[in-house]
Amino acid sequence: MATATRPARSGPAAAVGRYRWVIVALLFTAMVINYVDRQTISFLKGDLSKEYGWDETNYADLVFWFQATYALSYLAFGRIVDRIGARWGFGLAFLIWQAAHMSHALAKSLGGFIGGRLLLGVGEGGAFPGGIKAMAEWFPKKERAFATGLFNAGTNIGAIVTPLLIPAVVLAFGWRAAFVVTGLGGLLWLPIWLLVYRTPRQQKSLSAAELAHIESDPADPPGKVLWSVLLRQRETWAYAIGKFLIDPVWWMWLFWLPDFFGKRYHLDLKTFGPPVVAVYLLSDVGSIGGGWLSSRFIKAGWSINRARKTTMLICAVLALPVAFAAQASSLWLAVGIIGIATAAHQGFSANLYTLPGDVFPRSAVGSVVGIGGMIGAIGGMVMAKYAGFVLDRIGVYTPIFVVAASVYLLALLAIHLLSPKLEPVEI
Repeated sequence: MATATRPARSGPAAAVGRYRWVIVALLFTAMVINYVDRQTISFLKGDLSKEYGWDETNYADLVFWFQATYALSYLAFGRIVDRIGARWGFGLAFLIWQAAHMSHALAKSLGGFIGGRLLLGVGEGGAFPGGIKAMAEWFPKKERAFATGLFNAGTNIGAIVTPLLIPAVVLAFGWRAAFVVTGLGGLLWLPIWLLVYRTPRQQKSLSAAELAHIESDPADPPGKVLWSVLLRQRETWAYAIGKFLIDPVWWMWLFWLPDFFGKRYHLDLKTFGPPVVAVYLLSDVGSIGGGWLSSRFIKAGWSINRARKTTMLICAVLALPVAFAAQASSLWLAVGIIGIATAAHQGFSANLYTLPGDVFPRSAVGSVVGIGGMIGAIGGMVMAKYAGFVLDRIGVYTPIFVVAASVYLLALLAIHLLSPKLEPVEI
């Protein structure tokens, strides 16, 4: 690998800098905005269902069609960010999803909302391919899971902000204002991203020591990697099947958790806030803790394979009790069980997200993330239809929560069988 051309500094000033964490902070903030936009409709489900006469299947269709375009966009943006880079790829995705979010304010029928969700899926499908690409550009493998966990924690903060912000706006100005106010506020992020983000070698504020730290992994092979090549790799399918199994659970929490609290414990728009905030605060602990734990194992001398999979096994076991959450005798017992399960999901996910960067060259990371994200979104589409069917026909959440409890062990088994060593792929 070419050495840095910046003059080296001696003494204490030569310590590795911290500019790469500015990139994490920007992505963290973007994911807060992303999840406010994505989750707003779940807190309006009750009011919109009454106003437009939706049943559970209608609401499931909103989720389904969002995930349909999200799946296709995830795949497309995986290739886009590999071609034009994280700066412009992520910026384009952000602009599309903010515009789509605000367009919900114009909807006057189920079809109008579905149109808004379709466009939202197009934009939000680019968030994680762009973010993971940026992590691969800015962090060595030994730090990548922790950094990914930090920026992914923004999703939980977004899920915390939503129940605090949306009810206040709706009660003061109506539900249409909820989309406009959050959309315009979020747009302030975009010019900051475009001004700040560059690849490490293009960033003049980066010290020689920090650049050397970022580039401390072995050099990647030159050139682009074709999709046809990636689809023949077992490691691609290890990641994709893992996403197919676990992503639907997170979608379910995002789109149905307020409804569960409403049906089981009689909460409404004014009272959703504290329990939902508690769940996603626990999720943040899992996101950061899961990334930190595997990075800690690696620093202690463990192989990447052992560190990632041991952390994912711990998370998978912690998710098991959620099978019984629907029978919890009190609201806060249910919050505790679900919060631990969502924390386990985020810890598992933080490590799963690092796998493309662990085994593929940087030039292929966005594409692999895109393939896996598409497959994960297809799983989310299946979950949406399943949840709508169960709630319309049975009316209880237990069958859904049993699925949520079991998929992590299945995902880890699939990952291990397809990629038993998590070694770099020779392409």
